Amino acid sequence: MVVGIGHMVFRIHQCGSLKGKRKVVKAIVARIRNHFNASVAEVADNDIYQRAVIGVSLVGSDRRLVNAKLDKMFNFAEDLGLAEMIDSQLEIISL
Repeated sequence: MVVGIGHMVFRIHQCGSLKGKRKVVKAIVARIRNHFNASVAEVADNDIYQRAVIGVSLVGSDRRLVNAKLDKMFNFAEDLGLAEMIDSQLEIISL
């Protein structure tokens, strides 16, 4: 079994409230979840208006497939254009 985990850090421009941040984060999370059928959630910096950290995870049997899907997920999130991705990390764990 292979577990792929990662997190993406976004900068949300022109956001001055948690309500505005929540709107952007919910849109990113929902689109990734619907497109890739993966576990996705906001995992850190919940009270900072212009920064969002979104965590993702996938489980599979093939290391290359899990890695490729996570790469596609990161590219998809960046191409949405809802926020600027400023950092991302990826880790593959074989169990």
